[in-house]
Amino acid sequence: MNKPFSAVSNLGAIDAAHHLHPFSDMKKLNASGTKIISRAEGVHIWDSNGKQYLDAFAGLWCVNVGYGRKSIADVVHAQMLELPYYNTFFGTTTPPTTLLAQKIAEKTGPKLNRVFFTNSGSEASDTWFRMARVYWKALGHETKTQVIARKNAYHGSTVAGASLGGMKWMHEQGNLPIDGIHHINQPYWYAEGGDLSPEDFGLKVARELEEKILELGEENVAAFVAEPIQGAGGVIVPPSTYWPEIKRICARYKILLVADEVISGFGRLGTWFGHQYYDFEPDLAPIAKGLSSGYLPIGGVLVSDRVAEVMVNELGDFYHGYTYSGHPVAAAAALENIRIIEEEGLVERVHDDTGPYLAAALASLADHELVGEAVSVGLMGAVQITADKATRRRFKKPDDTGTAVRNQCVDAGVVLRATGDRMLFSPPLIITRAEIDQAVDTLRNGLDWLKDNRGEG
Repeated sequence: MNKPFSAVSNLGAIDAAHHLHPFSDMKKLNASGTKIISRAEGVHIWDSNGKQYLDAFAGLWCVNVGYGRKSIADVVHAQMLELPYYNTFFGTTTPPTTLLAQKIAEKTGPKLNRVFFTNSGSEASDTWFRMARVYWKALGHETKTQVIARKNAYHGSTVAGASLGGMKWMHEQGNLPIDGIHHINQPYWYAEGGDLSPEDFGLKVARELEEKILELGEENVAAFVAEPIQGAGGVIVPPSTYWPEIKRICARYKILLVADEVISGFGRLGTWFGHQYYDFEPDLAPIAKGLSSGYLPIGGVLVSDRVAEVMVNELGDFYHGYTYSGHPVAAAAALENIRIIEEEGLVERVHDDTGPYLAAALASLADHELVGEAVSVGLMGAVQITADKATRRRFKKPDDTGTAVRNQCVDAGVVLRATGDRMLFSPPLIITRAEIDQAVDTLRNGLDWLKDNRGEG
């Protein structure tokens, strides 16, 4: 029997020689060395040196039920022995795939009853993008191909996903965005709201959607896509006026409303899905991450009855899919993951207990001289670092500022994420109040370090 992978002594050198990491400057990474994560349990991870960390970011927004769930490993093992793989092409399916589609439909709401399976959130973005266009073409509206998205949004890193996302530094690699995608401003009041109240700013940026539809022509616009709360963009929680106005505009101009639920789905906001928290019904919704808590790769697109009726009865063949769409082992893992969320009442726990507790804990940082705002919904939160509270002035190098504070927290044993000068929380849904306190206290210490070492702001 081979020795455990973590027992290989030269993993760092092997990694530097052969592994290209995502979203990384490999020259810098190889110079500094890779941190090797060797095991995990509950809300904690350990590196190859034996150091323990509280993972307050749930891997990459995804390990909702926490690490080390033996029951997921057991169902995966059993499914691999019974049927390790079969495809969903050519009129076939597998039992866990079909049952997973049914289980997801139970949680989404009355008008989202179909799922198209993918392997990731990025693939889900490509899928709904094509689906929206073929939907309108099947109805005879061949010019309705344009899609509106938001600046600083993230919808994956495939060609369509990165194009839909509004991050210019991603667009610079690969001559993106592709044709037919347009971006309007994000609802980031703290940085972009100026003298407007959050409520007035929310209406202002929502109405940019209407302006863009009129500019492009309603007859040319297929869909608008947005995350209920922008995740990788910095946990941008929209003002209360934003989503009701977006819902009104999409209905008025008869364009598809797409909610990117990759992060906000499966309990993170204290509801099963983010669109439920904000009280709107999307026509399409990409999902991933919390669907399996990251135990195996799986994603999908929730499809409303409005769109599914056309896909089923009018379209004919939909020439789209993946070798591993609805993979039976990944589907089995996802089914067990959802069972755990149900049985342990994790959605209710986030809504009633740990979500409000995180909000209060983050609010306790408001008195810190470097904190501009602290916001959260459920177990998704952000703390904005500021150089001057009164004017909302930011540090000259936001990325360096956030990274420095994050590194202080990691050194102290708590994994957070920094997007620019915003410190982000997205812990496993099983996190306790004491562990929330630990994470927030560690961030406060990191901010104290910045206060003492900030230099010229």
